[in-house]
Amino acid sequence: MPLLVTHGWPGSIAEFTKIIGPLTDPVAHGGTAADAFHVVMPSIPGFAFSEAPREAGMDPARIALIEAALMARLGYTRYGVQGGDWGSIISTQVAARDPEHVTGLHLNMCLAGAPTGDDPERGLTEAERARLRRRQVFQAEEVGYQQIQGTKPQTIGIALNDSPVALAAWIIEKFRTWCDCGGDPERIFTKDELLTNLSIYWFTQSAASAARIYYENRHPTLPPVPGRIRAPMACADFPGEIIWSPRRWLEGRYTIVRWTEMPRGGHFAALEQPALLVDDIRAFFRTLR
Repeated sequence: MPLLVTHGWPGSIAEFTKIIGPLTDPVAHGGTAADAFHVVMPSIPGFAFSEAPREAGMDPARIALIEAALMARLGYTRYGVQGGDWGSIISTQVAARDPEHVTGLHLNMCLAGAPTGDDPERGLTEAERARLRRRQVFQAEEVGYQQIQGTKPQTIGIALNDSPVALAAWIIEKFRTWCDCGGDPERIFTKDELLTNLSIYWFTQSAASAARIYYENRHPTLPPVPGRIRAPMACADFPGEIIWSPRRWLEGRYTIVRWTEMPRGGHFAALEQPALLVDDIRAFFRTLR
C-alpha cells in the first residue's frame, strides 16, 4: 500500500528516519510482509530540498493538491495519508480534496474546532477538560512564533538565515517545549538528531521560506471543502501533544474508526516514539488494504 507521510515545522524529513525501515521492510523489523508500504515522504514546498515558492499562496490546500498530483504522477491510484503538525493539516486537505484515491487518514496531531451553538465542554471527561486547560495555557504563553511567522515571516527569516545560533535557539526551544521529555530534550533526542534537523534548514537556507507556511495559512487562496472527510480516520493520541482537541470535537469533521491513547510521547511522534507510531499505522491500514 502506498503511504504519503508529511512532516511539519520546525521538523523535516529527518524526523522519519526511524520509521522508514519498519514501514517499508516490516519483516526486517519484527513485522510481517503483509504490512509493508511504499512510502512517499516529500519535503513541503519551501522546506529543505523542495524549491521555495516564487509567488504567494502556497497554503496547506495548495500543498495538498501538489501532493495528490505527485501520487498520481507516481502511478498510485489508491493510497493512505499520514501526518503530524502541518503534516496533519496537509494530510487532512489531501483526504478532503482527493477523496477518490485516499483510502485512509492517520494523524498524530488530531485537531478540530469546538462545536458551534453548544457548550464546547459538554460531555467531556475531567481528564479532557484538564487537557483543554493545558492547551489554553499553551495558546496564551507559547505561540509567539506563530504570530511572527504568520505576519512577518521574512523579518524573522533574515535573522534565522544569518545566524546558525539564532536558528538553533529558535528551533531547539520548540523541541524542548513540545516533546514528552520533562524539559530535557536529550532524554529523547540525540545531539546528532537535533543537529541533523537544524543542518537541513541551515545548509538549504530555508528558514524564511519554511516560516511562510504560517503566513500563507492565514491568507488561504482556495475555499474550504465542506462536509466530513469521507476516508476512515485514525488518531494516535500522544499525551505530550501540545495541539489537541477532544474526540467529540473531531467527530464532526472526521469518520473516526480508530483512536489510540498512547502511553507516552509528544509532538514529534515519529522521532520520539517510532515503534508506537509504526504499530498504530500498521494496525489501522491493515483493515483498509
